Amino acid sequence: MPRKSRIFGFNALIMKKMLVILWLFLLFSAVAGMFWYNDYVYHLPTPIPGNYRPVNNGTYIPLSGTFDDRHDKPVCLHFYNPSCPCSRFNIPLFRALVKEFGQQVDFAVVVVNGKNVTAKDIQDKLGVDIPVLFDASLAATCGVYSTPQAVLLDTSHRLYYRGNYNQNRYCTDEKTSFAKLAITELLQGYTHPVFSPLALKAYGCQAISCKK
Repeated sequence: MPRKSRIFGFNALIMKKMLVILWLFLLFSAVAGMFWYNDYVYHLPTPIPGNYRPVNNGTYIPLSGTFDDRHDKPVCLHFYNPSCPCSRFNIPLFRALVKEFGQQVDFAVVVVNGKNVTAKDIQDKLGVDIPVLFDASLAATCGVYSTPQAVLLDTSHRLYYRGNYNQNRYCTDEKTSFAKLAITELLQGYTHPVFSPLALKAYGCQAISCKK
């Protein structure tokens, strides 16, 4: 083979390898960019709806059915959207709370935007045997506009806490388990709890559409 042909073939091979490396680099950059963007979005607070009406602590929250006449325990309402990834991230943490405080607190799941699902579906998905409520109006009653959110009522069914389970949407930071802290303080008799702004600023999916 002539020397020029060998050089040309060698250069073509190098160019081909460089193009492959460049393609892999661009692909890796695109994947890394997507992960970075999703992580960035998940750390943004949920936009407050224009028609949002805040509900103050101490407000009486009427409950029908299961908890209507029961005032022997505090009530923890878990606002859950089956299609919300943030709600799915939260499942292990919520299940742990039910296991730890289930004898002292009445837990219930409030399904938001739960189409074509049954109470049994929700119980199986969450791995808990607690009441499931399909009353989306409770979200506005409690001042909830994102999922997942925890609403804690005292034994008189007055709002004690409405906020996040955790500092971020992945619900993996044990140091900022706000809902657990609220339950603990209520059971210990604290009547005027003070919560971090991060606990009260909603992080998650929008309650109805589950979109940012």
